[in-house]
Amino acid sequence: MSAERIAALEALLARRPDDPRLRYGLAIEYLGAGRREEGIRELRAYLGSSDDQGNGWGRLGAALRESGAEVEAREAYRRAIEAAFRHGHPSMAAEFEALLKGWDR
Repeated sequence: MSAERIAALEALLARRPDDPRLRYGLAIEYLGAGRREEGIRELRAYLGSSDDQGNGWGRLGAALRESGAEVEAREAYRRAIEAAFRHGHPSMAAEFEALLKGWDR
């Protein structure tokens, strides 16, 4: 099923490359299918063109951490916290703050 959704999103994105919702959706599908590098690439593209509310940055942080890019992952989580506060999502920001604080334990 995921392969079908990925193919559909890729086709839609080819027709509408400036649609951030499609790019975000494709990133999530890639990550869910274990295609981490492609998911990271699409999340970065999405975040470069959208004012994310924090979730996209958090997903990027998680994917980067899984890939071993800890410095970049920490920065993504910091950006997630900033975005969450900026958009009025303090509980989301608190989740990311707790994740960063517990990272080294």
